[in-house]
Amino acid sequence: MRTKTLTLTSGLAAALSLAVSWSVTVAGQGAPPRPAAAKSADTPRTADGRPDLTGVYDIATLTPLDRPAMFGDKGAITSEEARRLEKQVADRIDAAARPSDGNRAAPPIGGDGSAGAAGNVGGYNNFWIDSGTQYVTIDGKKRTSIIVDPPNGHVPALTAAARQRNAGRGAQPTSDQSESTGDPGLERGAGAYDDPERRPLAERCLLGFGSTSGPPALPVLYNNLHQIVQTKDTVLILNEMDHDARVVRMNSTHLPPTVRKWLGDSIGWWDGDTLVVETTNFTDKTRFRGATENLKVTERFSRLDGKTLLYRFTIDDPATWERTWTGEYTWPATDDLLYEYACHESNYALGNILRGARQRDAEEAAKRGANR
Repeated sequence: MRTKTLTLTSGLAAALSLAVSWSVTVAGQGAPPRPAAAKSADTPRTADGRPDLTGVYDIATLTPLDRPAMFGDKGAITSEEARRLEKQVADRIDAAARPSDGNRAAPPIGGDGSAGAAGNVGGYNNFWIDSGTQYVTIDGKKRTSIIVDPPNGHVPALTAAARQRNAGRGAQPTSDQSESTGDPGLERGAGAYDDPERRPLAERCLLGFGSTSGPPALPVLYNNLHQIVQTKDTVLILNEMDHDARVVRMNSTHLPPTVRKWLGDSIGWWDGDTLVVETTNFTDKTRFRGATENLKVTERFSRLDGKTLLYRFTIDDPATWERTWTGEYTWPATDDLLYEYACHESNYALGNILRGARQRDAEEAAKRGANR
């Protein structure tokens, strides 16, 4: 039974969402064809004859969005290579799970730089982290990245206009600021702690960090359960992190362009046995990886078998990237339960963050006075 539903408090988004960036494909071959869906006779169906996608899925995986340099141009690795890397992760988890020394000294002010609670004051120890134990397997191949197009397994280059645009708004909070920039300056920029609305959206519990809520929905370091509830006219995608819920209106049309939403406006239709979801009408407050509010995300959900969905997405924003890009990975079904997410109630943690900043300001002012 899953019992580790968490909240992201203080400035941890940058540290935690780094594990979200990795990718997949064989260089020079373009996007691989879509894996074969489950045979029609094997596909569970609803009363109206559509594939039944209802269920809870655990999307945690070691396969990252962008392909790590250690894999070079390899879009997949052998089962033996995957087992070796997976064992290394398992060994690290076992080592981190050992009991702490009750007589250990307190960590130094600011943390000791190590992983876990001692390294980043207020950070989670390994008990809370659940970032997967295996690489994604599709068509019998262990994928090295989620991105399948471009073939190099990396997010395409930003356009010149996007680089200039994002440089000018780097101190504005987004839901995934650390994914695209590593550190947008929110922690050090002038006035970063002067206004609660300058704080990251995940820190304010408005959206989960790292695009966990989507679209596109991407795995992060914990709270990776997603639940699909399906009716004839509506599909609900409920996310464990921040209890973000996306409502997909089937066979509908998009809202007027003047209506902008945190998670965009999602409409869906069936392409054979594949659920296609198109999302537009984003607010400029989210800006997935620096995208504009004119971002369009097209997702495809299909069954590989009775226990596994294939999730495929395409990102389209000509004002941000030099080309469209596509990723895919599996959503394995789980019997774990999706509990209500408990963010910092009444935002007391956010108030403490701002109070801490005022204390730091006072200490720095006192030092400046003493050095005159």
